[in-house]
Amino acid sequence: MLTEFLKDYLPIILFLIIALGLSLAFVAINYLAAPSKPDPEKLSAYECGFEPFNDSRMEFDVRFYLVAILFIIFDLEIAFLFPWAISLGEIGLYGFYSMMLFLFILTVGFIYEWKKGALDWE
Repeated sequence: MLTEFLKDYLPIILFLIIALGLSLAFVAINYLAAPSKPDPEKLSAYECGFEPFNDSRMEFDVRFYLVAILFIIFDLEIAFLFPWAISLGEIGLYGFYSMMLFLFILTVGFIYEWKKGALDWE
């Protein structure tokens, strides 16, 4: 029974052991070789607009969240185009016009957000 188990699962077990060993080795090498004194550029504010080591309860602009949510929404909506494009030959004209309606609604939403100024950055 053990030989049957090893015959079936030995390659998978070896792969997992090698992957775990390599990942631990890479983390250890990075920990040992990385510089431990960050420069002022690394400690400065990045794209978020506020200092990275201040109080976590400080107020900041909601536009950061708005832009992130808009990106996620449009990114996920575009992800629906890939399965549609693959199965377009099978779903016919009904599927084509359904996707055109979907894209029209998506475009109307994008234009609405653009006109409301949600994409403007001051």
